[in-house]
Amino acid sequence: MANIKQQIKRDITNKKRNELNSSFDSSVKTAMKAFEAAVEAGNKEEATKAYQFLCKKLDKSVSKGVHNKQYVARQKSRCAKALNKLA
Repeated sequence: MANIKQQIKRDITNKKRNELNSSFDSSVKTAMKAFEAAVEAGNKEEATKAYQFLCKKLDKSVSKGVHNKQYVARQKSRCAKALNKLA
């Protein structure tokens, strides 16, 4: 435990951000699983909606600093390929 007042405040802030980032990361993973389930079911319409929602979540994660932009680009590309195979 820190003795310095500013470090105590920083620890509290870091804990809050960590909880928010973890929560957001979890929601991205859930959206990814929903997309993969729609692709496996072969439902193109549902998969398209899930893909759009997933892209929105991924883009927001970059702006929030939760994920790296290369990671997001790779995930979006991978999901787009899976979506195009359904056609």
